[in-house]
Amino acid sequence: GLPFWPLDALFGHVRAWNLFLLLSYLAAGGFAYLWLRELALPVAAAAFGGLVFALEPYRVAQSAGHLRGPVSVLLPLALWALERGRRGSPWWYAGAAAALASIPFSDVHLALGASPFFLLYALCRRAWAGSLAVVPAVLAGVVVGHFSTSGIGSGGRSLREVARYSASGLDLVTRHPRHGLESFVFLGWLTPLLALAGLVALRRRRGLAVLLGLAAVVPCLLALGGNLPGYEAVWRAVPGLESTRVPERLMPIACLAIAALAAFGVDAALTTLGVNHHRLVAPAVVAAVVVVLALDLRVPVFGAVAADEPNAAYAAIRGDGRLLELPVFRPDLHYGSVYLGYARQSPRERPQGYSTLAPPAAERLARELRGLSCGRGEIPAGLGIRFVAVHRGLYEQSGFFGPGCADRAEAMLRADGWRLLARDGRIATYAR
Repeated sequence: GLPFWPLDALFGHVRAWNLFLLLSYLAAGGFAYLWLRELALPVAAAAFGGLVFALEPYRVAQSAGHLRGPVSVLLPLALWALERGRRGSPWWYAGAAAALASIPFSDVHLALGASPFFLLYALCRRAWAGSLAVVPAVLAGVVVGHFSTSGIGSGGRSLREVARYSASGLDLVTRHPRHGLESFVFLGWLTPLLALAGLVALRRRRGLAVLLGLAAVVPCLLALGGNLPGYEAVWRAVPGLESTRVPERLMPIACLAIAALAAFGVDAALTTLGVNHHRLVAPAVVAAVVVVLALDLRVPVFGAVAADEPNAAYAAIRGDGRLLELPVFRPDLHYGSVYLGYARQSPRERPQGYSTLAPPAAERLARELRGLSCGRGEIPAGLGIRFVAVHRGLYEQSGFFGPGCADRAEAMLRADGWRLLARDGRIATYAR
């Protein structure tokens, strides 16, 4: 939020978001590079590791449709600050604590793995004072975890939901998302081999090798969720894990560990070739490897999307009054986030949107209003709804409603005395 705020004020929503995402790639690679330099890797190898982390397919996919991509930059930032703290000023430990504690406020599921990983790393590096940086992160996770399961998620998640989002072994080696971005965990074909070479190169630094090896493997295994024998027992036994429904959300840890191991692999290769100390040869070799790895990690998850602002249908809504948008979704379904997007143009009270923290009453209301999506029932007068927006694109994209539902919804509105304000593309707005 803090880096996005000034960008939004300077450039507007769309340009600010595009710039924020681009800067998050720079931050991911930059912080990973700084951390790897603290581990005594030369510039070329550390830069390579930073690029691998920035381009890791899971991180890229989560940047395309989630905050987990940008939030993942806090992991190498915390590790870099810890290493700086080991070298001198304890104030760096405060920076590590701040970075680590920021993770649960954006992604409490990632925090379930980030905090133990950081603690084990600090102990491995014998940064005893730095290990205390995990305390505020744990406290933040407890607070956020309480509120994140106090609404419609208070009943906990089910294994059926976990199975829906679980990856399979084929997803680890398939470049295209087979069934949604949440279960997309492609690691590349050459990158894991390079990471394996780095693991061999690190054998003399046994503690670090074991930690990075486990950090690379364990999240990948847990990402298999319902497809992993014994996962149910782990899911029920580990505190906090039973509240998650997407097993892949610990993958940023694996992405960072694989990037680090790949960097050690490149360093070992450069040392073997005897070009580490050649100012021109080493960068040339690394540049060639970077091109190959960029092709290896390439994933088709980003696409050009025209920003629908301003929308003429929403611009026609004037005056006070609450707004109902059709079709109606349960608050924990991400399709409702589209309505929050248009709330920027038409900020007013609406009975729905997207929030996994919504109270149970919001879900009950959504079920009560669902029939309106197909022209059944009447809008309750007690809600104070003065405007209605019909999103035909969401009818088609969600696949939850039968053909003709949007037509019947608009026919119902006209029959009840609602008048058409404007139509822009797939969106129509009505007023009473």
